Amino acid sequence: MNDSAKKNIVVVGAGRTGLALATYFRRRGAQVVLSDSRPAERIDGLPGQESGIVLDLGGHSKEVFARADLLAISPGVPLTIAPVAAAIARGVPVLGEIEVAFGELSAPLVAITGTNGKSTTTSVMGDAFRAWGKKTFVGGNLGTPLIEAVGEEWNWLVAEISSFQLEAIDNFRPRYALLLNLTEDHLDRYPEMAAYVAAKMRIFERMTEEDVAVLNAEDPLVMAAAAPIRARRILFSSRRLLAEGMGVDAGEIVWRLAGAETRFPIDELQLQGLHNVENVMAALAPPLLAGCPPATAWGAACAFAGLPHRMTAVRRLNGVTWYNDSKGTNVGSVVKSLAGLPAPVTLIAGGKDKGGDYAPLADLVRAKVAHLIVIGQAADRLRAALGALTDTQTAATLEDAVRRAHEVTPAGGSVLLSPGCSSFDMFKSYEERGDVFVRAVRALPEEKA
Repeated sequence: MNDSAKKNIVVVGAGRTGLALATYFRRRGAQVVLSDSRPAERIDGLPGQESGIVLDLGGHSKEVFARADLLAISPGVPLTIAPVAAAIARGVPVLGEIEVAFGELSAPLVAITGTNGKSTTTSVMGDAFRAWGKKTFVGGNLGTPLIEAVGEEWNWLVAEISSFQLEAIDNFRPRYALLLNLTEDHLDRYPEMAAYVAAKMRIFERMTEEDVAVLNAEDPLVMAAAAPIRARRILFSSRRLLAEGMGVDAGEIVWRLAGAETRFPIDELQLQGLHNVENVMAALAPPLLAGCPPATAWGAACAFAGLPHRMTAVRRLNGVTWYNDSKGTNVGSVVKSLAGLPAPVTLIAGGKDKGGDYAPLADLVRAKVAHLIVIGQAADRLRAALGALTDTQTAATLEDAVRRAHEVTPAGGSVLLSPGCSSFDMFKSYEERGDVFVRAVRALPEEKA
């Protein structure tokens, strides 16, 4: 994007990624307008007048989009909103942040996508490259936008990539691309599951036989969708040994490549659960393929204790353990979290409904959930789908849900916040939701009334 000087560029969406894009283009001499449907008081970190970035807030002005030479779109903004769709119809180029960044970065890129486990996999992999002594950027959808890597020299780039980010790419081509799993998600944005899968699969679009695709051999949707991939395939399986790739045998992860075999004892990991074994296997494959010593990569994986808001034990109170899984924003994630806990569980779920099916939770709710407390916009849908299977209550706020859970959960049980929904009906982010939960849990008295 070195030709951006003097162009009229409209950055659509003023979240962290949009702000980073606007700054990037302005520094390169472009005339930049930052456009967002929200009013200024609902947006954090807006640039001041001294930045030279023009603000178009509280709606998207037709005049602004009519003058645009290029739209740079934030991942949270669908390409189907009226001003963007109209610009596309006029032939205005539309690029996403990862496409813009990719054009400026020369280090090899590892891109991680899938429905669940992306952030953990990205973090473990980044730690492995860093333990190897490589200067490694770690970010993307995980936190730091990829565009913020531009301007520094890196040995490796490791980025979590969402389906939203993949909607607006052209030449984006990672050296390694990982597809961890596919379950229903974001059906409030996509018309059906096939469209969601198609967006995910764009990560492999420009890859060739010189690149590597790391795929979950035990996910039938992944393997079916992978048929057109041209890249070399490395598979991982949490259920069996593989002739080549990552498998499991007798409590060990087994890495096989070119006739050699390395074994890693699973019980050395701090991360718990079968899903985290899968995440670790996927995370280790690119560093090992790149030449990282196995002991170095494994040491980084074993040192990793988990991410905030992802099955984090908050407190043990009156014999009850409280877990913050605010990052569990889809049904598949809640399934994995519930599966790792013994009964009885009090489950707090709900938020902004994403249009998916809650039926995959039914068996686990019936078997393990003694009390279901629903919140947010999705409360009625959750009650309709699962309410008849267990004691179910509706809470007005997350703090109210915590109070109710404290009252009904017996000693020996656990309380799990795993919403299965996005946070944007009640909170700015899943982090804020998790923080509110943690504060409410820590404020509970030692003895029940």
